[in-house]
Amino acid sequence: MEDQYPPLIVRLQSIFIDTVFVIVCMMIIYLISDNFPGTPDWLRTFLFLGIFIFYEPICLTFGCTIGNYARQIRVKKFADTGSRINFPHAIIRYLVKVLLGWISFSYYT
Repeated sequence: MEDQYPPLIVRLQSIFIDTVFVIVCMMIIYLISDNFPGTPDWLRTFLFLGIFIFYEPICLTFGCTIGNYARQIRVKKFADTGSRINFPHAIIRYLVKVLLGWISFSYYT
């Protein structure tokens, strides 16, 4: 049986949901840190970058991001479709996806 990959529109919807979620998380961090006077800028920057960089890899080690979950997309190992990818593979996957941009979407469309 051949694996079925989600169409491009479903993947774009998933990315949109994830982007909105990350922006909302960043806004919440800003609002919370704004209530504590003297919050160092480096801490805000660290938290913003942490969410931006590690949201997807951490979620993918559990099988899907929030956008993937909403659009019923699951990320699994290519060789063993019954198991999820581990954190180092999720980091590499994310880096390749960021570096390739739209090219990474066109492979299975």
